[in-house]
Amino acid sequence: MIRKSLVLPALLGVLAPVVTSCGVVGDSGGDDDAIVVGTTDRLELTKENPAPLDPATAYDINSWNVLQNTFQTLMRMPRTGSEPEPDAAEQCVFADRLSEQYRCTLRDGLTFTNGHDLTAEDVKFSVERMLKIKNPNGPFPLLANVDTVETPDELTVVFHLKTPDATFPLKLATPAAAIVDSEVYEKDKLYEGFEIAGSGPYSLKVEHDDDVATKAVYTGNGDYKGEVEPQNDAVEVRYFDTSKSMEDAIAGGDIDVMGRSLKPGQINRLDEGADGDVSLFETPGAEIAYLVFDVENPTVKDRAVRQAAAEVIDRTKLARDVYQRTVDPLYAMIPRGIIGHNTAFHDAYGDRPDADGARELLREAGVDTPVKLTLNYSTDHYGETTKAEFEELRDQLNRSGLFDADIKGDTWETYKKNYAENRYAVYGLHWYPDFPDPDTFTGPFVGEENFTFNNYDSSVIEDLIPRTRQEAQRERTTDSFERIQDVLASDVPYLPLWQGKQYIAARDTVTGAEWALNSSSTLQLWELRRGLSE
Repeated sequence: MIRKSLVLPALLGVLAPVVTSCGVVGDSGGDDDAIVVGTTDRLELTKENPAPLDPATAYDINSWNVLQNTFQTLMRMPRTGSEPEPDAAEQCVFADRLSEQYRCTLRDGLTFTNGHDLTAEDVKFSVERMLKIKNPNGPFPLLANVDTVETPDELTVVFHLKTPDATFPLKLATPAAAIVDSEVYEKDKLYEGFEIAGSGPYSLKVEHDDDVATKAVYTGNGDYKGEVEPQNDAVEVRYFDTSKSMEDAIAGGDIDVMGRSLKPGQINRLDEGADGDVSLFETPGAEIAYLVFDVENPTVKDRAVRQAAAEVIDRTKLARDVYQRTVDPLYAMIPRGIIGHNTAFHDAYGDRPDADGARELLREAGVDTPVKLTLNYSTDHYGETTKAEFEELRDQLNRSGLFDADIKGDTWETYKKNYAENRYAVYGLHWYPDFPDPDTFTGPFVGEENFTFNNYDSSVIEDLIPRTRQEAQRERTTDSFERIQDVLASDVPYLPLWQGKQYIAARDTVTGAEWALNSSSTLQLWELRRGLSE
């Protein structure tokens, strides 16, 4: 086993590989046998979410992994660089200097995999449908700034925005802007089940046992017209119950690639050469893990309680002991590698637990101790290490003598429903960026349509964000985003814990794995190909 890593760029999304192994021999793909990818992610139909693959409700890494490979968007993030490029569109430009009108011209001859023509009307329908359905767990906030959509002809779409937004092209490159077939999808109803109608690089067939997917077969779409150049004809994704069974499968040659979610011990074993036929790839990651505080919940409504928690949490111990250094401590909601990152929480609370400082905060606020609270987490969405992480967080809070904390886990579908209904005072979430820009780490977290449902608003932040969106040269927004981080560190509606790295493992008969994860941690299956490492 040879570990292969990618250099951390100035801005995530600019991924430049450093290949530390030998070159590849073999042809460029097109073998009859599918490349087999393993994952511990779950894809299932539930009462709470009977339409996990409908773009109007899909807003998690599992579903976006599917949508990224099967639907087209007008724009798409390139293999390297942070500027989106046209995909279903031939070109897109702002038609005014204020970044309020965005005009796209579609490629001629686009079709869905069912043979239906894809026109500007389908684009208009898809955006208006997203905003009409307005699913509470869906990504509609990404498009909420759209006022009207015009279609002057079959190949032209004009978006009129409510306010200037230089990040709009980036938002059009996300699955929130996936183009659905207006002849198949209803404008005010979700498309239930595992079937889809897209126009992306692959068509999809999902095999399932009752309502739980067991296998997803991606077959190359020969009618696809866009920027992606698939390196294979077919990919098969198999769903595993545990990371151990997935690791056994790759060691035995039953699968070729394994991605989410690898446990820290597995990562380190592979790094040390546990399997000489399997290579581990590490790439920069912008995934962040954080605690959410419902600022209207009586338990944590007093800011001093949230600040006290920030004083006693030891991120270094969490990253070292629980995650075995496969993640890095994080002291801001905007991660390293993204414009606007600073160390606001480190500056405010230090990097070592300070029980005395926390005690003084609570005393001055008149808060009785110990503060009783429950830390809630998802049992099946963020990997098998999550429970150990929350046990450590509980113990850190309790060791201070200032908290009487407990933990409680729920399945992801129950978990999403509960935090959306404000049933939790404190709960853990991860955020995978929608696009490589600081806007995605700030805008969705504040205000009425805040996706965490934690009732947090800030007049300072809500004034700054619209201003940053007027600036096309994103580096000029640094001061504003640093100011936003300082406000968040003072208010503590969120407590950043760690920043993830991206890991993917592949047998040496498969190449392209180093490109298979994009800056949002979603799989780009088209990058994988049959080959042979020398």
